Amino acid sequence: MKPLTKEWVRKADGDFATAQPELRARRAPNYDAACFHAQQCAEKYLKALLQEKEIEFGKTHNLTALLDMVIDPFPLLESIRPALHMLNSFAVDFRYPGENADKELAARAVKLCMLVRRELRASLRIKS
Repeated sequence: MKPLTKEWVRKADGDFATAQPELRARRAPNYDAACFHAQQCAEKYLKALLQEKEIEFGKTHNLTALLDMVIDPFPLLESIRPALHMLNSFAVDFRYPGENADKELAARAVKLCMLVRRELRASLRIKS
């Protein structure tokens, strides 16, 4: 695995590690942050896969657009499109006033993140 790919994976796993405790926090949980970090984990894993395949991706938070860039060499990843579509809304919407996540939504975001993470790690040939 290329060094920059490893760095994307490390950062993705950092987001994954941050999302989970926010979801489980008993005192002052930050469900918005759990959703955001779930989205960020998926984004960085997609960018790791793109990086590994030397596909340029520019600056974007759009998970389905990133998937479109990598779908030709990995057609089986089409199965994660619905999860990515749902996670897309957490990139920006919950970072500003007007939108707030509750525990149920945060749990769904983290669950979707886990599914996406598992599939992308398999595509990168990373053992779980």
